Amino acid sequence: MDGAVGSGGTRFDGKVAIVTGAAGGIGAAYARALAAEGASVVVADVNDAGREVADETKGLFVHADVSDPASVQAMADAAVERFGGIDLLVNNAAIFGTMRLDFLFTVDWDYYKRFMAVNMDGALLCTRAVVPHMRARGGGAVVNQSSTAAWQYAGFYGLAKVGVNGLTQQLAHELGSLGIRVNAIAPGPTDTEANRAVVPGNMSQKIVRDRLALKRMGTPDDLTGMCLFLLSDEARWITGQIINVDGGEVFRA
Repeated sequence: MDGAVGSGGTRFDGKVAIVTGAAGGIGAAYARALAAEGASVVVADVNDAGREVADETKGLFVHADVSDPASVQAMADAAVERFGGIDLLVNNAAIFGTMRLDFLFTVDWDYYKRFMAVNMDGALLCTRAVVPHMRARGGGAVVNQSSTAAWQYAGFYGLAKVGVNGLTQQLAHELGSLGIRVNAIAPGPTDTEANRAVVPGNMSQKIVRDRLALKRMGTPDDLTGMCLFLLSDEARWITGQIINVDGGEVFRA
């Protein structure tokens, strides 16, 4: 298998992982963490800054638009051509830092369709593209990026994350017999460049003060442990779950 192996751990030696939206922020942290644990990593993004992350992780950069079936298929094909197969997928790509702030009943319809195509349908397209390759390897694991926005008022962003949660549960049942597990992580407020572009600093401080049990913003590194766990064999009997990593923001029965 042609591909780099990270120098830190061995949990994912011989495994091939695709991380979408990995040019920066949480996605880049996931890519680095997977490489450090031995995975060969495909860094997929519409932002060519992902090349730097791929160079850092000794992985492969693929310019990929997760809302475009042809682009997604090309991403999967490139992963197989370079590394020989696909074992792991992290559906992290989303429109967020550049997101328009508008209401569901007034947002431009074409923008809404584009937003949902990336933030919800993209996870389905990417999963569809990798399933045959995971099946050929005897199984695999998918982690979708949800958000605590799914349980709060957050307009069409929250609606997309509700969709991601439902998609996670439905795909877990459809793919379980193939040995493919599907789970999701729901981060709380996380200090990234994208979050700072959307949420003013004084509002972030208020959220931390009023809504978080642990009185600080999260960081991308706070999320990597759960992502690695869900992708690993340690989670071999966990599927269809949406797991909050949110500093105690949301309490669910």
